Amino acid sequence: MKKRPVYKRIVLKLSGEAFQGNLPSGIDSKVVHSMAKRVKEIKDMGLEIAIVVGGGNIYRGASGTIDGIDRSTGDYMGMLATVMNGLALQDAFEKAGVVTRVLSAIEMRQLAEPYIRRRATRHLEKGRVIIFVCGTGNPYFSTDTAAALRAAEIDADVVLKATKVDGIYSKDPVRYRSAKRFKNLKYLDVLKKRLKVMDATAISLCMENNLPLIVFNLLKVGNIKKVILGEKIGTVVRG
Repeated sequence: MKKRPVYKRIVLKLSGEAFQGNLPSGIDSKVVHSMAKRVKEIKDMGLEIAIVVGGGNIYRGASGTIDGIDRSTGDYMGMLATVMNGLALQDAFEKAGVVTRVLSAIEMRQLAEPYIRRRATRHLEKGRVIIFVCGTGNPYFSTDTAAALRAAEIDADVVLKATKVDGIYSKDPVRYRSAKRFKNLKYLDVLKKRLKVMDATAISLCMENNLPLIVFNLLKVGNIKKVILGEKIGTVVRG
C-alpha cells in the first residue's frame, strides 16, 4: 500500500548555508537546483509548501557588529541577502516546472510581492510554492523566528528545519564525538538546555502555537520525503 503524507501544509526553513554547498560563500547553483528537485518531489504528492530562506551564505547581520556596523543596519543587509537566495530558488523551481511566488516582508515590488497573509494562503490553495524573504521585516529577529511566525499565520501543520546535520545534538557533533542526538524533545527542554537549534523567540512561538518542529538533514537524498511520510528521522520537538 502506497504511503500518504502525514501533513497537508508545511513551512520549510532553509538556512543560507544550505545555498552555498561546498563554496566558502555565495550560491551554488547545482545545490539550489538539487533542493528544488527534492521539494518538487513532495509538492507532487499534493503538499502545500511555504519556504523561509536565510541569508547567512551572503551576509549575516549579527556578525556585522564586529566590523563596526550598526546591528539594525546589519540585520537589514542580511534581509536583502535572503532576497537573493529566494530569487535563486524561484528560478530553480520554475525551471523544474513548479509555479512559485516570492513574498517579501519589506516592500520591493519589482522583485517580489509584498507579504499579505490572505494572499499567501491563497497562493498555497492554488498549488503554488511560496518563498518568504526578508524575515519578519524587523531587525533583531532571525529567519528562524520568521519561519515560526509565518507557520502560525498560515496555519501550517509543521515547521521543518533543514540543516547539515541529522537532528538536534547535546553539543556540536562536528567538534565533539561525545555529542548525543535527541530523537524527541519538548520545547521547554530546548529552552532549558539552551540547545542552539533555533533562537528562543522561534521556539517560544512554536510552543505557544502548538507547532511541531522537525530538524533533519536535507543533504541526504530522500530525507525530506521520509519526513513528509512520517518516518522517524531527525529530531521531533513538540509541546
